[in-house]
Amino acid sequence: MTTKTIKASAAGTFAPVLFAVVLGLGIITLTGHVQASALHDAAHDVRHATGFPCH
Repeated sequence: MTTKTIKASAAGTFAPVLFAVVLGLGIITLTGHVQASALHDAAHDVRHATGFPCH
């Protein structure tokens, strides 16, 4: 029986980190520019869709 060792490349570990950073900055940027009532309505709709009471 032989065992093969696979090295993790820098690109293989960097891509998920880069994706998370870009996604996080995008969310922060979008929520920073949207009106508060739109955020409230979106959260309200998600709570209803997932079955959580909100009233």
